[in-house]
Amino acid sequence: MNEALKQALTARALEEGFSKLGICAPDAAPETATRLRAFLAAGHHGQMAWMAEREAWRGNAAALWPEARSVIMLAESYTPQGDPLAVLAERDRAAISVYAQGKDYHDLVKRRLKRLGGWFAGVSGAEIKVFVDTAPVMEKPLAQAAGLGWQGKHSNLLARDLGNWVFLGAIFTTADLPKDPPEVSHCGSCTACLDICPTKAFPAPYRLDARRCISYLTIEHRGPVDLELRALMGNRIYGCDDCLAVCPWNKFAQSAKDLGYQPRVGAPALAELSQLDDAAFRLRFAGSPIKRIGRDRFVRNVLYAIGNSGTAALMPQAMALLQDADAAVAEAALWAVQRLQALQ
Repeated sequence: MNEALKQALTARALEEGFSKLGICAPDAAPETATRLRAFLAAGHHGQMAWMAEREAWRGNAAALWPEARSVIMLAESYTPQGDPLAVLAERDRAAISVYAQGKDYHDLVKRRLKRLGGWFAGVSGAEIKVFVDTAPVMEKPLAQAAGLGWQGKHSNLLARDLGNWVFLGAIFTTADLPKDPPEVSHCGSCTACLDICPTKAFPAPYRLDARRCISYLTIEHRGPVDLELRALMGNRIYGCDDCLAVCPWNKFAQSAKDLGYQPRVGAPALAELSQLDDAAFRLRFAGSPIKRIGRDRFVRNVLYAIGNSGTAALMPQAMALLQDADAAVAEAALWAVQRLQALQ
């Protein structure tokens, strides 16, 4: 009975637009707690205090909802159509992570998860809870335990039939469904993702120091970024795709099925983005994950990119923000001005 239910669930998930489904027990990744504890003890989480605040739940999915008997893990592809690293050479334009160029994936994935979960609850009579990124759930270890793929040396999930351009979602359920075998690493001797990192954010394979990661610095880090690191950020103003883009397994990546992942943002001019006030920023990025970092942090990042651009024509944009009300923005403007002046 449950095997037939699982087959029907898998078929329904693919119809909804998911790329792959796997199932594990809530306690199927017992090593998660130890790894998380070491990550936090080393301070590699930086300013992300919320990771430590819910460590008990984050490290043990079974503790999040003790009644759950199965975790249904789902992967959804958002593979870009072109080379996401090409924009790095256009130093007067903004490099924005692929995942943030379309609609907010939290909304798209959660909507699909709720439809699938509602259907499953209706046919099975089981209770469900759905999670997409914002809850204290370690999706990547659970996805590996459910056989969707493995956590690569860059710590992101990848698979032989998906590549690594995937979003993950989870449905916890009281139904006891057949479990899938876990996946093992197929990275071999490849170190492409480690070698390309501009800030050397990987102290060792499979380990990330978020404090040096450009995605963390542009999205989570509050206040000024260390001088050493901001000079390495280039024109990346929201996220970083370098380690994902060079993974050889991407030759098997599946195309994004949801039109919502089509780029709406692209690679805007830094001069244009630097002029955004709070209202204009909110309007420009409505429905985008970019909106959550706020105008000040966003413009701070834009100014770092201006300072790294080597484009003297951007000097007026930096000078216009020297007296900005936000201290980090004003400091970034001064840094950008000094960098551009040094070129003259």
